[in-house]
Amino acid sequence: MEGGADLSSVFERVPFGRSIGADDVTESFAFFDDWEDRYRYLIELGRELPPLPDACKTEENFIHGCQSQVWIVHRTDPATGRLQFAVDSDALIVRGLAAIVLAAFNDRTPAQILAADIEGYFASLDLLRHISPTRGNGLRAMVAKIRRLAEAAG
Repeated sequence: MEGGADLSSVFERVPFGRSIGADDVTESFAFFDDWEDRYRYLIELGRELPPLPDACKTEENFIHGCQSQVWIVHRTDPATGRLQFAVDSDALIVRGLAAIVLAAFNDRTPAQILAADIEGYFASLDLLRHISPTRGNGLRAMVAKIRRLAEAAG
């Protein structure tokens, strides 16, 4: 379901994919010496996501396969054809993982989303080795949902 005009401010406040891109996340991860610091950084990233209004927390926007509750809404920018996403979760670490995904996918065209090497991006962060298997499944579920939305929009 595309987000309506009432969500414009939420979409506009999502910094990921705009002022914070995948390269920025990769550089920041490389800066930290250990995973304790990277986890703290993930939580900080999660805090930068604007919350979704409760009205958006519907079954249609729910991402199945995540350990925590996660919702995603999207819209297509009519001027550019780029997809814009907003994600919310009840868990800060999952909000941080969502921020990492949005850094790669937000404000991109459907073709760019579908062509993105997300597994290479995750590998460069050494991410999947350091999160639980259930969090990894949730991360993949987020990616799959975004790719389905890109396919439908493309």
